[in-house]
Amino acid sequence: MINNKLILNVYEDSSSKKKISTQLLYGDKFKIIKRYNNMLKIKTSYDNYVGYITKRKFPENVKQTHKISILKAKLYSQPNIKSKLNKCISFCSYIKVKSYKNNFYSFDKYWIKKKDIVPVKSKIKLFGNIKMFKNTKYKWGGNSYKGIDCSALVQIFFRFNNMFCPRDTKDQMKFFNKVNKTNIYKKNNLIYWKGHVAICLNSNYLIHAYGPKKKVVTMNIKNTILEITKKSNLRTKSIKKINDI
Repeated sequence: MINNKLILNVYEDSSSKKKISTQLLYGDKFKIIKRYNNMLKIKTSYDNYVGYITKRKFPENVKQTHKISILKAKLYSQPNIKSKLNKCISFCSYIKVKSYKNNFYSFDKYWIKKKDIVPVKSKIKLFGNIKMFKNTKYKWGGNSYKGIDCSALVQIFFRFNNMFCPRDTKDQMKFFNKVNKTNIYKKNNLIYWKGHVAICLNSNYLIHAYGPKKKVVTMNIKNTILEITKKSNLRTKSIKKINDI
């Protein structure tokens, strides 16, 4: 099945819509494991994440051609700027382009500017444009411009580059096996604490979706480690080396 909502919450259990575990972006593929009265138990195709979504009709067998390459792309009802809708589609959403006109591409019932999308096989330098998420609201289970959590901020850039990365920090720590054993932080190093991860921008600064700040922020690496140790009584568990793409 293919998600055809711009953002769709995935919940931890079938009886409540209070605890979001992750989100499906437009074009995300999944399998239905079990049907309930108002909910569906699903498994995502990208990372085998299991959760529950609101029951509705979803399309099948849609072959996506393009993906969103900016933080949030504006949507239009017609191929012109005067028809702008009060809707946006998030980075790393996948679409099937049906036609094009006046530097606009159409998909589903929308039009989108050509400059905001790239072919599905396109890649970018890993974490190269991660700062576009700066000041995005922190949201537990979120993975979009409306709100994102720390592990999703890591995963979404691997996914954009057609590479696998687990959803949760505990699984990411197991998956990335190259450890930086030196005291010198390098660009793209991933710093893990219990339940948290940050991405090194260089040897001095990192970026992360940080709950206490309620948003995605850049911070000094050493100051961040001291702050998390002091406020949360957590020490770094590992520092992973991630190669540039």
